[in-house]
Amino acid sequence: MRRLANISCIPVVLVLIGCLGCNGGHASRAGAPAQQIGARHFPATDNGRVAAVVPLRPAPAPVQQAAPAKPGQYTLSRIYPCPECGSVRLDKVMPSQVELNRPFSYSIKVTNLTGVTLKDIVVTEELPDAFELTGAEPTAEQDGETMVWEIDSLEPKASVEITVSGIPKETETLEYCTNVVTPSAATCANVEVIEPRLKLAKTAPQGVLVCDPIRVQYVVSNIGTGPAQDVKIVDTLPEGLVTSDGKSELVIIAGTLLAGQVKEFSAELKAIKTGEYVSKAVARSADGLEVESEPTTTIVDQPVLTITQTGPEKLYVGRSVTYEITLTNTSDAPAANALIENDIPEGVTSMKASAGARLTDKKIVWPLGTLAPHTTKIVYVSFAPTKAGTLTNKVTATARCADTVTVTAQTTIAAISAVLMEVIDITDPVEVGGRTTYVITVTNQGSAPSTNIGVVCVLEENVRYVSSTGPTVGSIENGTLTFAPLASLAPKAKATWRVVVTALKPGDTRFKATINTDELTRPVEETEATRVYE
Repeated sequence: MRRLANISCIPVVLVLIGCLGCNGGHASRAGAPAQQIGARHFPATDNGRVAAVVPLRPAPAPVQQAAPAKPGQYTLSRIYPCPECGSVRLDKVMPSQVELNRPFSYSIKVTNLTGVTLKDIVVTEELPDAFELTGAEPTAEQDGETMVWEIDSLEPKASVEITVSGIPKETETLEYCTNVVTPSAATCANVEVIEPRLKLAKTAPQGVLVCDPIRVQYVVSNIGTGPAQDVKIVDTLPEGLVTSDGKSELVIIAGTLLAGQVKEFSAELKAIKTGEYVSKAVARSADGLEVESEPTTTIVDQPVLTITQTGPEKLYVGRSVTYEITLTNTSDAPAANALIENDIPEGVTSMKASAGARLTDKKIVWPLGTLAPHTTKIVYVSFAPTKAGTLTNKVTATARCADTVTVTAQTTIAAISAVLMEVIDITDPVEVGGRTTYVITVTNQGSAPSTNIGVVCVLEENVRYVSSTGPTVGSIENGTLTFAPLASLAPKAKATWRVVVTALKPGDTRFKATINTDELTRPVEETEATRVYE
């Protein structure tokens, strides 16, 4: 038999040989008694070969019971291979009677009774000798009186219908025998072959400051088919980089990933020190899948501040001392929120500072904002010291993520004594025989005590010494009045001596006072003129 369908394998088939109307079939006639059609063997040619077959193209249709025959027709039906194990049903609609030499047609309908597609169904029709075939739809291969149709594929519950037309040539009962060969129903089981595949992407910032968290994101996906079981992401961190809880390895449980599923995770890392950190993560599944991410590189930097301060080494009380403060960011990272704080030292009065400064509690503060890499800021501050000693000026600089830097400068504040002597006469002019008083005032205008202050007065001949008072006792000898030294005169303090004299004879007299101290390199003299008249 010539096959017209491309079939990769041929299942075992049950070949049922017989004609409709034999045992196992049934017929119904409308208007005429049922006729039985005798059975014949599966057709073969004279040389023993099965006749060629013609494939049919079935159209799906719902399974229905055989339609009632029209008047003058009857229907024969049979289940193949058997009623209890049926695969297909054959319905054959035949005319009850036909006239000699008048054309007529009949139909053969094959229906798939199963829920699966059947392949390689063969329908054969043996025609009687007294029947002249005029056509068949669809056409069939014919060898003698045998016609063969092959149904390549018949879907579940679908049907195909064949129409045969011809002319009866003799007055006799014509016998048409149909045979159906059905394949055995195969039991098929499907096994799905899957290939789950993991993909892992890791992202991290290119650069951060050492005090900032390093936010890392992981995206794991199953780009294959079938689930990836119990997926785990592991990121072994380089030295100097740890998790937020101080561990050197980050583990993320991703669970089972279905085909096409994507899961995202994030974590925070922190750097113990500055440096360049390169790392990559690995995703593993319980069934042995493993994939690495591309490595990420994060540079951890830190702003570095340096501060210097310059000022005078020595200064006298009452003079302003000025300091120059220089702050530099020596790193490649910006120093945000940079700030200079100057503690106000003890023993100063007035203060002056360069632009941008503000007074906060006991500090002078300069908010500098962001100090760019390798840039410098200079500020100034001045103080007026009130006492001798060592003036210490402490300055601190801070910035976000930078280590705090501090610098101090010391200035020796020296005190100096500066005495001023004044001499006046109370009565001028003075009559002969009258008295006048000379007042000697010594003032320390300096910042240091004046010590061993000695006062010496010289009287001329036209006056005579009467008495003297003051912080120290005086003694007169040959017209020279000498007071005992005053041990110390504090800064801004005054000492006053008084000398009373009597006028002896008229004339222009002079009263000279001399002062000397430990701090003076030579005496200071003051002279007061007095007019004596008669």
